[in-house]
Amino acid sequence: MDFELNEDQQAVLEAVNRLLEQQAGAARAVELNRDNAYDDALHEALLESGFSSIARDLAEGDRLAGLEAALVVEAIARAGGVVAAGAQILVAPALTDRALPGPITLCTRTELDSGTPLRFGAQARTLLLLDADDVVLVDIGAGDMTPVRTSFGYPMGCPAGAVDTAGGERLRGAADSLRNWWRLSLAAEAVGTMEAALHHTVEYLKQRRQFGRAIGSFQAIQHRLSLCAIQLEASRWLTREAAWHGAQPEAVAAAAAFALDAADQVFTETHQMSGAIGFTHEFDLHVWSMRLLALRQELDGVGGARRDLVAARWGSTD
Repeated sequence: MDFELNEDQQAVLEAVNRLLEQQAGAARAVELNRDNAYDDALHEALLESGFSSIARDLAEGDRLAGLEAALVVEAIARAGGVVAAGAQILVAPALTDRALPGPITLCTRTELDSGTPLRFGAQARTLLLLDADDVVLVDIGAGDMTPVRTSFGYPMGCPAGAVDTAGGERLRGAADSLRNWWRLSLAAEAVGTMEAALHHTVEYLKQRRQFGRAIGSFQAIQHRLSLCAIQLEASRWLTREAAWHGAQPEAVAAAAAFALDAADQVFTETHQMSGAIGFTHEFDLHVWSMRLLALRQELDGVGGARRDLVAARWGSTD
């Protein structure tokens, strides 16, 4: 892929950023998080503007417009959007030509059976279940999921009881596709989230003064910020390359493994450099930093991505 976005890609990014300036942001995320709520208004705006179906709308033959879709997901994460962007914009179009009712939540069979809290689970209308070699599309009705309060910055929900998956539509042999695009969505969301967390921290360090100088002027702080910036940019371009190549197993596993590992470093450094205020809800860092912890836990996290990378490059990990 080219490191310079073409005119169409720049136009997509500019358009979604304009929408997000009006419909998203830290204040909006904090407001929604108080009630463990989903941003229905932003969800509908993305649908009406065509961003939710951009991967299919801009597809060339059988090749999804993965990079354009990843750019949108990255931008939504950067703006703190409280919507199931990865599942709706990247994952679902890779599995079916149909527009699935949203919000969409993703989970594995193990997570479903154990009652693990799921991102957007309480608001979801569609569940995409990774079940052995297949994917099951399950309609979620009222009462199927119970809201769960967490500090992750996403609305969460877990199964209220045994979810009936027997009546769902089974997509035979689609597990690898779901796994790859899910992993790509995690990497894209991590990139946007890390960028916002780092930007917020830099702005704080420009203002906070100690020993008569802005904290950000100290060389030791600048070195640590530089390392975070390098991790962020490497994650960004690994993810965009994987999106450009259609979420091929090796590329997407490498991108996810690197980005989710970098997320841990960015979380730690941004909180340490922000000091005590970084651990308060009065400071907006938590809007992004706590989400990094949630992203790192999905689909077996960094370890799962690394195992899949080894398998894609050298064969079975057994």
